[in-house]
Amino acid sequence: MTAPNHYENFPVGSIILPRKLRRPIHAIYAFARTADDIADEGNATIAQRQQQLNELKTELDRIAQGRLPETELMQQLYERAITPHQIPLQPFYDLLSAFHQDTGKTRYQNFGELVDYARRSANPVGRLMLHLYGEHHPQSIAQSDGICTALQLINFWQDIAIDWQKNRVYLPQDDMQKFNVSETDIAANKITPQLRKLIAYECNKARKMLHAGAPLGKTLKGRLGFELRMIILGGDCILQKMAENHYDVFLQRPALDKRDWLILIKRAFLKK
Repeated sequence: MTAPNHYENFPVGSIILPRKLRRPIHAIYAFARTADDIADEGNATIAQRQQQLNELKTELDRIAQGRLPETELMQQLYERAITPHQIPLQPFYDLLSAFHQDTGKTRYQNFGELVDYARRSANPVGRLMLHLYGEHHPQSIAQSDGICTALQLINFWQDIAIDWQKNRVYLPQDDMQKFNVSETDIAANKITPQLRKLIAYECNKARKMLHAGAPLGKTLKGRLGFELRMIILGGDCILQKMAENHYDVFLQRPALDKRDWLILIKRAFLKK
C-alpha cells in the first residue's frame, strides 16, 4: 500500500479486512481500476476511451433497470457487491463521470473545480467502504469525503511533474496567477521560489482537510478504523516528506518505503 496513488490507498486484499468483505471490495476495486485505466492508460484515442467508459455506464444502467449486466466485470460487481450488500449505484456513476472528465479536461480554473472532481473521483470510494461496514452517519460521511478529497489533492501535488508529461496541470489556474507561476515554470522541471510557495500553499489546504476528517479513524472501530488511520497517516507522511524536501517535487517524488509503513502501523495502533 502506498498513499495516495492510483487506488493503491484502496485496501484491496488487506489481511486485516473481514473475510466476508474481501469479495465485494475486490469487485469494487476491479471496476474502479478498470475505468481509471481506460481513462489514463494505453494509446487509445479520446473518442475510444469515452466509448469504453460509456459502455460501463450502459452496464450500470442495466443494473439500475433491474436487468443483468452482460460483461464479466460488471456481473461480478453486481453479484458480489451491489446485490448482496444493497449498494447504491450513484458512487459508481460518479466515478465514471470523473474518469470521463479525465479524457478531455487537462486544466482547472480554481480550487472549487478540483474539489468537484475529487467529489466524483475519490469520495465515492470512501462512501462505498462506509456502506459495506454499515456506517451511514452524516458526520462520518462528511469526514470520509474530506479525507478522500485531501488524498486526491495530495496525489496531485506529489505528481506535478508526472502529470505534466501527460499534459495535465492540476494546480488551479487562478492560484498560479496569484503566485506568479506559469506553465513554463512547470515545463522547466525545476523548482522556483514562486512555485515552491504555491505548492506549499496547496499542501497546507490538503493537510487541513485531512486533519479535519481524521477523527473518523477513531470513530470507526475495528479493522476499518485501523485501515483508515493507516491511510490518513500515510497521506500526512507524504505531506511531511514534501515539506522536508522544500516542496521540490521535480527533484524527487515523495513516496513511502517499508520503514515508513512500519512506523505508521505502530502509530495507527497507538491512535485507536
